[in-house]
Amino acid sequence: MIIVNLDIMMAKRKMSLTELSQRIDITPANLSILKTGKAKAVRFSTLEQICQVLNCQPGDILEFRPEETDTTDETKENNQ
Repeated sequence: MIIVNLDIMMAKRKMSLTELSQRIDITPANLSILKTGKAKAVRFSTLEQICQVLNCQPGDILEFRPEETDTTDETKENNQ
């Protein structure tokens, strides 16, 4: 799964959602969707603007974490 760490970078740069949205010309509502990780996609141009304003790299904002598989059912089956 992809984790969005935009809120962390914004906090490090002491920048509000409103200020960032104004500086990259995106609505606060759309930026909020991205910040909370509810976005299904992000344009490279938007990512580029965010990185430029926050002076960071895409990897500072986006993080990949493998999804954990639920092994409880498998463990139950093996123990029976």
